[in-house]
Amino acid sequence: MPKISVVTVNYNNAEGLRQTIQSVIEQEQDEVEYIVIDGNSGDGSAAVIREFESNVDHWISERDKGVYEAMNKGIDMATGDYVLFLNSGDIFYNDNVLNEVAPILSGDLDIYYGNLVFSHSGKDMIREYPKSFDFGYFLERSLPHPGSFIKRSLFDRIFKYSENYRIVSDWEFFICAILKEKVTHRHLDKVISTFELDGMSNDPKNKAFIEEEREQVIRKHFPERYSEYKKWRLEKSKEDSSVGKNSDYTFTKKIKRWLKRFK
Repeated sequence: MPKISVVTVNYNNAEGLRQTIQSVIEQEQDEVEYIVIDGNSGDGSAAVIREFESNVDHWISERDKGVYEAMNKGIDMATGDYVLFLNSGDIFYNDNVLNEVAPILSGDLDIYYGNLVFSHSGKDMIREYPKSFDFGYFLERSLPHPGSFIKRSLFDRIFKYSENYRIVSDWEFFICAILKEKVTHRHLDKVISTFELDGMSNDPKNKAFIEEEREQVIRKHFPERYSEYKKWRLEKSKEDSSVGKNSDYTFTKKIKRWLKRFK
């Protein structure tokens, strides 16, 4: 049975880190390597890790340049066949997730990905992912890193996360892996994790920054699709300006776009 490396990246989120660590160690699966990368937090996060040190295979607490350098450190430490990132504040959907998934990870495919529960302001919303992807899908979405089991060797074959971007490097990895490198992948029709919608990529203040970084990625990896991307950006800008005047319509559209059902 393939070995799974679960990597948790944390910075100044001691309470979220505690929840994540407890979620990992409660998994009913033995073939799991657990790695925690802390960015030299000043809120007692290191003490939380030490509290559970017997359940953590590898951990460090040191300064880094951002989340993607931390994630790359986790990749470098990982010895499992597949890597899953479950960052602080995120938790597994239940105690049996890895037990159910491990037998499916045959080693034949590069990426296995499941569904997520998005948690925000006390509401849980299930997001189901498609079986296949096209360029249009990635213009607004990505694969879920807390729900994706990525073959460790794939990072060596393609690339690890770029440390030149602040927010979109996991999106860059997935769009290049799926559309450019044509890696093999399979959707798992099960919920893997509960994802807290409080990170940088979900902060409305970062919207313009995300679009700027994504544009850089498209120009670099998909120059032949750049004009298509710019056209989409223009149309989306007009659409957002129009529907923004109607909050009820905006809410309804957002629900239809991202959610399949409420839990």
